[in-house]
Amino acid sequence: MGCRNEVVDEARIQVKAGDGGAGCVAFRREKFIPFGGPHGGDGGDGGSVYVVADADLNTLIDFRYKRQYTARSGQTGQGWNRTGKGGDDLLIPVPIGTQVWDDDTDELIGEVLSAGDRLLVAQGGFHGLGNTRYKSSVNQAPRQHTPGSPGEMRALRLELKLLADVGLLGLPNAGKSTLIRAISAARPKVADYPFTTLYPNLGVVRIGAYRGFVVADIPGLIEGAAEGQGLGIRFLKHLERTRLLLHVIDVSPPDPDHEPLKAMHTIEGELTYFGRHLIDRERWLVLNKLDLVPEDERDAFARDLIERLGWTGRWFAVSAVDGWGTQAMCREIGDHLEAMNEMAEEESDEKAPETD
Repeated sequence: MGCRNEVVDEARIQVKAGDGGAGCVAFRREKFIPFGGPHGGDGGDGGSVYVVADADLNTLIDFRYKRQYTARSGQTGQGWNRTGKGGDDLLIPVPIGTQVWDDDTDELIGEVLSAGDRLLVAQGGFHGLGNTRYKSSVNQAPRQHTPGSPGEMRALRLELKLLADVGLLGLPNAGKSTLIRAISAARPKVADYPFTTLYPNLGVVRIGAYRGFVVADIPGLIEGAAEGQGLGIRFLKHLERTRLLLHVIDVSPPDPDHEPLKAMHTIEGELTYFGRHLIDRERWLVLNKLDLVPEDERDAFARDLIERLGWTGRWFAVSAVDGWGTQAMCREIGDHLEAMNEMAEEESDEKAPETD
């Protein structure tokens, strides 16, 4: 049986809003009322289609099984000026952070960033008018009526960009999944072969009773990822919303082609190719798998490696397998994110207009 690669953070669906109900043509015919008159009611409006952010969802995997979504149409108007019932709106739950694109025009319709956010993606049809609407002094028995307008139909592309404070990136088997398991409650698959992570994982890191941050582990990148090689460019998009990147490097890989210097340059090349906004994002280096080095030699080993890499930014030496060095790293990340929040609040206060 062939193997299918399902993209769980991107989905294509078809949506169809409900049609408006037609107006009714009807006349009164009552005993002792010689001159009746029109009494055809309007139709009901068609239901619209919305996407709604659901905090309980974290992937778009459900859209593999259902791709067609149709809202209910409005009912036809009835006699005695009774209006047809409107069609119910259709609500499609999606994860927080989902962007919705028109797949035909490649136009961004919008995105949902908070639980409960609703985004209109297909407008329901307007109701038709009954013949009562056309009665006038010169037209006492109109037979005119209008059909309801058709509901909007659209081909949509859903893209999920994870909302995380910190993004982990690195080559396959750099130890990112082991690291996120060590510092959070997330339990991604861990194995000794590449690409065990096939879709992004989110983990909440707790560093105190009221402190913490969200970290995202994306699938490992390879050379050419920004051009679609390996698991491709789609997972690089998740890093666009993170505030800090942790570049995880395996300090002693078995493959000489993936030695630390080449590993670092490979990732930097992919970030540059993807866009300057990513390569310019603040990035810290994490030297992983220090458990393979005797504990009394780890500090000297890490400093020597940092010097050989020519790295001048902030860095950490850790062992994700036994947690060595991870607590200090998480505390420093937490402090840094809090400082960023305070700086953002100060800038916001400075830009706020003064009021008398």
